[in-house]
Amino acid sequence: MTFGGLPTRWEPTGPSRGLALVAPGRAYPPSAPLLDFARLALLQHGFTVQQIWWDSTTRGDEDPEAWVRRHVEAALVEEDADHVLLVGKSLGTRAASYAAERGLDAIWLTPLLVEPEVSEAIAANAGRQLLVGGRGDDLWDAAIAHELAENGCAVLEVPDADHGMATPGDAVRTAEIHLEVARAVEAHLSQV
Repeated sequence: MTFGGLPTRWEPTGPSRGLALVAPGRAYPPSAPLLDFARLALLQHGFTVQQIWWDSTTRGDEDPEAWVRRHVEAALVEEDADHVLLVGKSLGTRAASYAAERGLDAIWLTPLLVEPEVSEAIAANAGRQLLVGGRGDDLWDAAIAHELAENGCAVLEVPDADHGMATPGDAVRTAEIHLEVARAVEAHLSQV
């Protein structure tokens, strides 16, 4: 499968442990660094990876959560995996209610914690979850992240990171942050 000539699905070298579905951000495609590093870690840990590629400008007036759920459900309709893990970035974290209903393991990169439907769905999910965000992100709520950590979620909070998990104007620090995120994802997958 391809999207614009880019592959959208990868198989691990050995037997698959399950399916990891990657839901991108509004303007952050699956090929962007955080999601691509997650793809590499997922493959390393034996997951089949299926990316969702979307054009969020086609959403129109549709409720964002319903729009994301529709894409997730469509991507999973033909899948027959015993273990499904969701990876969402920003807009893709609106799949949290879908994950909670099914108790799916998840990795939420810059989740929209200021949106009650997202933070409440994460809190309601019985699956193992990793949340990654930065204090420089207006859509990250440190108090909610702390609460979720107390209730079992793994949390990586980076003091100087924005919504892209970057420090504007500092390429080296941004690369260091991305390395921190990659390490957190790898460590989380070791426990899933």
